[in-house]
Amino acid sequence: MIATTTNLSFTEFLHQVPEDKGRFELINGEIVQLEATRAHKNVARFLVKTFDRESERLKLNYIVDKDIVIRTTTATNQEQGRNPDVSVVQASVWNANVRAYGALTGPIQLAVEIASTNWDDDYIDKLDEYERLGILEYWIVDYLAIASRHYLGNPKQPTIFIYHLVGNKYQAKRYRGSEVIVSPTFPELKLTVAQIIAASGLESL
Repeated sequence: MIATTTNLSFTEFLHQVPEDKGRFELINGEIVQLEATRAHKNVARFLVKTFDRESERLKLNYIVDKDIVIRTTTATNQEQGRNPDVSVVQASVWNANVRAYGALTGPIQLAVEIASTNWDDDYIDKLDEYERLGILEYWIVDYLAIASRHYLGNPKQPTIFIYHLVGNKYQAKRYRGSEVIVSPTFPELKLTVAQIIAASGLESL
């Protein structure tokens, strides 16, 4: 965590965040650097490539990236700066101001968070913030089965949760093993949890 002397706003965060030194988020007024394992990055890279190919194949006109910062708010109206592991945004939204840096204040089409040691952020805080912002689709990729049994059941197993915004509330579906994931954003996507786990590289160890 980078020490800050004030409770930063989203705009102040964008001005103070280090450039070209990794990924950062604004969490509870402080700048926090995000660290990820190579397996984590492998999953993110795999999904970026998969979504990008599907967008091109179906001519969906999406921008797929892993370095898009979005402004969210908490239930107490505190500004946060979130950087999803994978983001999908309409090209028209992204290109509306191409001179701006890679930060957005409105909802994107799809956000993916790959669960790690701070998994409760993904399952609780980010879920609430993304729903509040109006992100249409949210994936939690728990390829390590790291969350509690409350979410994963007993015994725990790798799971992907797909949250789809209906009205202003998320509806959730859970996928495991060889089940084909159903994505509202990519309706013809043929992708299983097993393929995503394999992309991490852990199975080869």
